[in-house]
Amino acid sequence: MRVIAGAAKGHNLQTIEGLATRPTTDRIKETLFNIIAFDLPEASFLDLFSGSGAIGIEALSRGAAEAVFVENAAECQKVIQANLVHTKLQERARLLQTDVLSALDRLAAEGKKFDIIFMDPPYEAGLYTSVLERIAETGLLKAEGYLIAEGSSQIALTIPKGMKILREKVYKTTTLTFLCAEEENV
Repeated sequence: MRVIAGAAKGHNLQTIEGLATRPTTDRIKETLFNIIAFDLPEASFLDLFSGSGAIGIEALSRGAAEAVFVENAAECQKVIQANLVHTKLQERARLLQTDVLSALDRLAAEGKKFDIIFMDPPYEAGLYTSVLERIAETGLLKAEGYLIAEGSSQIALTIPKGMKILREKVYKTTTLTFLCAEEENV
């Protein structure tokens, strides 16, 4: 796995051995970043269920002002830190070493708001609904911000009250769903 473009272009990233994580494929990552390219400069980016940190690192490499990584697994946390040091992007990054719901509550209590939130939880863990609801409740998205949920094309995504779908990009096994706050909730 490597950084595709930007300041850290071409840097190889460490990954997690085994089946504990499911990295976003280079093809999907490249398409995702082509879609959001114009929104990245100076953006505040939140990477939930970060794994190796590849998505947040790509965002930083392409000009995001900051990225917050949320990861609960100790092995993944070490890989994220190593990848940030390797790409020399650690000064604009923050790693929250906790579960996603606790991290969302902490960030909301700090008054943080994000331009772009990316989430790629384990597909079968049933976490999409609770995480989306918490994001909607806490108001972590800026008024013009949006959330990208990567998920299985075989599992329907339940959209919480207060959010709406902007667009979907469907692949054979993966779907990228772009969501934003409904106007009356902004």
